[in-house]
Amino acid sequence: MTSRADKLVRIVSLVKLQLRLSEWQLAHLRQQEQTMQDEQAWLVGTLNEGKPPAGSSSESIARRLNRTTVGARAVQERASRQLDQVRSESRRVKQLEEVAKVALADKLREAENRSLEEMTGTHPAVRDWAPRPASRNKT
Repeated sequence: MTSRADKLVRIVSLVKLQLRLSEWQLAHLRQQEQTMQDEQAWLVGTLNEGKPPAGSSSESIARRLNRTTVGARAVQERASRQLDQVRSESRRVKQLEEVAKVALADKLREAENRSLEEMTGTHPAVRDWAPRPASRNKT
């Protein structure tokens, strides 16, 4: 039978994996955001030069810049939500680690008590039933 501490350790491990996945997703969103910002900068530079590349017009570049700007805003919003999720999961991992640490300490304490009982040959239930010495102060 698995103990509460063992279950908590497994839960912490899974939540840590979930956190790493969220961090990877955030990094991917930030990379997309940077790529879109680079594209925006190139498009703005192209429009400012006044000479669009062959096969493009200023209007088509402006439309592309508009689409890129809208897309970049959407990616920024998703990255902001993802950052909130990463922070939340990070707090959850810390809380679960503390709970698991306490449960593990309880498990170790119980094991030590059992070991001491085995060494001394006493059990708490047996001690409670043992006769107590008579009181010396009789009235």
